[in-house]
Amino acid sequence: MAERPPLVQALLTPTAYPHHAEKIALVQTQMSFVFLTGDYAYKVKKPVDLGYLDYTTLEKRRHFCHQEVMLNRRLCPEVYLDVVPITEEEGKISIEEKGKVIEYAVKMRQLPEHRMMDNLIRNGQLSKEMVEQVAQRVAEFHQKAETNERIASYGDLSNLMTNTEENFAQTEKYIGISISKGKYDAIKSYTRGFIDERASLFRQRAKKGKIKDCHGDLHAAHVCFTNPICIFDCIEFNDRFRYSDVANEIAFLAMDLDYHERPDLSRHFVEAYVETCGDREILKLLDFYKCYRAYVRGKVESFKLDDPLISEEEKPRVLAVARRYFQLAESYI
Repeated sequence: MAERPPLVQALLTPTAYPHHAEKIALVQTQMSFVFLTGDYAYKVKKPVDLGYLDYTTLEKRRHFCHQEVMLNRRLCPEVYLDVVPITEEEGKISIEEKGKVIEYAVKMRQLPEHRMMDNLIRNGQLSKEMVEQVAQRVAEFHQKAETNERIASYGDLSNLMTNTEENFAQTEKYIGISISKGKYDAIKSYTRGFIDERASLFRQRAKKGKIKDCHGDLHAAHVCFTNPICIFDCIEFNDRFRYSDVANEIAFLAMDLDYHERPDLSRHFVEAYVETCGDREILKLLDFYKCYRAYVRGKVESFKLDDPLISEEEKPRVLAVARRYFQLAESYI
């Protein structure tokens, strides 16, 4: 693993924070560092350009921090608190203190780990009633979510194919590593064929106003059973991943419940959502979007194999997760 940047090392020190923090835990993704301090969590974006996102300048990271707070307040208003500066004064790096601004962080209330949906699944504590509550929360969110002519244009077949073809282009390098050539070819053929055969259905969905400003990253690790339910960490860095058919969003969480070996809860979630909103057309698109979402998760996990800040000891586990998602994607075809 590459040596942690000085900023990260500094923020692992309790004295860097304006409040009492006895112990700091670091959670890392491909795009960010998240520092858990007990009462609060601070998310710092990495200065990376991954093609589909660009955080390479301080001004861009500041902008997307503000976007993240604004968009996530739709489903978690009490959690997303502010964008705060990280400063340096006489060699000391601090949060929300005087000095030269060297970085920005999204400040959040820290959510309880034991109430996260993925942890509840692992512990056998997720019930049908809880899944129904999530379905109703998402249905209410979708009902109010913005749509307009620009957003609806993202339901156009050319935009849909931009997303799917990008997946295949970005994962070609992982053939023989996290995905076999046979799986890759089969999923690509299925995806192209489905879009071609159901072109009229995709167009109808756009005309009916089913393309909305969604969450964009609705999987189990982003659902917390607080009161009310908090669905956090939406996509802020690229509108085209958030502007989508609501069926795409529903398929994401349904797929993730399948991944966690709870197809019963997956079906119940979809049924509860459809019953709440009455959109039965979702069922015609469910397996297609499940395949797409599982493939995206396999891709994202594969990207971690090239991340120098992820240890070599961790990468076999990452590889196993990527392969499982690609296997799941193939199962839907």
